[in-house]
Amino acid sequence: MHRRTIAILAAAVIAVAGAVTGLVIWLSQPSYDDIADNCVAALTERADGDTAKPEACDGLTEDDYDALVLSHVLGDLGWTDDEGNFDKNKMLEDTLNDN
Repeated sequence: MHRRTIAILAAAVIAVAGAVTGLVIWLSQPSYDDIADNCVAALTERADGDTAKPEACDGLTEDDYDALVLSHVLGDLGWTDDEGNFDKNKMLEDTLNDN
């Protein structure tokens, strides 16, 4: 074989190995949905009064994290319906019953 052919083959093998390695590393990372699911679990498991951001939530944007925290708080207050959506009537009932 010629030196140029050997160099081209070696470069191709290195490029393919690098691409495969990069693909494996990329595929092994958790998806954004996985990070959100782990964050919800961490919010559920944290102690009452703990306001620190759980480490499991580090990959989320601030807006998404804030939305998950608000959803968790509304659920704890009982202001969500069976599907997890905010229920204004439950909130109003709760505030009227406190008087």
